[in-house]
Amino acid sequence: MSTRVAAVDCGTNSIRLLVADLDPETGELRDLDRRMRIVRLGQGVDRTGRLAPEALERTFAACREYAEVIREHGVPTERIRFVATSASRDAENRDDFVRGVVAILGVEPEVISGDQEAEFSFTGATRELTGEHGLQTPYLVVDIGGGSTEFVLGDGSVRAARSVDVGCVRMTERHLVHDGAVTDPPTPGQVAAMTADIDAALDEAARSVPLDEARTLVGLAGSVTTVAALALGLEVYDSTVIHHSRVPLEQVRRISARLLAATHAERAAQPVIHEGRVDVIAAGALVLLRVMERVGAKEVVVSEHDILDGIAWSVLS
Repeated sequence: MSTRVAAVDCGTNSIRLLVADLDPETGELRDLDRRMRIVRLGQGVDRTGRLAPEALERTFAACREYAEVIREHGVPTERIRFVATSASRDAENRDDFVRGVVAILGVEPEVISGDQEAEFSFTGATRELTGEHGLQTPYLVVDIGGGSTEFVLGDGSVRAARSVDVGCVRMTERHLVHDGAVTDPPTPGQVAAMTADIDAALDEAARSVPLDEARTLVGLAGSVTTVAALALGLEVYDSTVIHHSRVPLEQVRRISARLLAATHAERAAQPVIHEGRVDVIAAGALVLLRVMERVGAKEVVVSEHDILDGIAWSVLS
């Protein structure tokens, strides 16, 4: 018998909702509503240490929309789980964020640790991979978010996990912004500095997670799915085509180079790049490329099921 739940994943760049019916006996997760809004909650956090008022208001507007969807599907409050990640974990004024969410949705956001975030991502991404032809274990799940990237190695369960402060928004703001605007396109020096920062984070991750033991690389979140959409040549973003697609290393390398050499207008002209990702997708693609090169992955298996699905399953436990 299925149970209806609602999961909210509030990250640095986006906030997402999943309303689903879960059947623990069969392992089936049936989507009723899955949506995403770009709210940039982490706007300026790396520089100021605080959540900006306008970023909070964008996030609360999305929460009001999600509250209505949850009510329409009849999900009781006790079966809603709201998880907040990197930006709200870092902010001095996170209490303002918590109060706003409670007032709108009736549940308190759980500001989880990077390791918890990684475990949810692993569950969501790998629960349905068992038996997939040609996929060897252990899996290395890599979730490239706005503020952080999670690395999780495991078979049926998590063996090792680590979160590092490298994400598409954080890297863009740290390395690609000059005089308050994103450099268009980035300079070679900016790209080199960002690459060095990413590689240092990979060194940090490798101290906790044996990256070289991975046999299948599974990539999650908007930077990875956007690269996949570009690799597939999609005119319109189609999650059913992207889910479980496999993107070779050489294709990721070409796409990363192209995005880093492009202007804002050239990136915005790509219909599969969400308008909220236009400024940060080049950094996200570079993170993915450096991960693949570091672990020696010939391809990345792209999953549309990620931390959000893991949060949903966690409601039952």
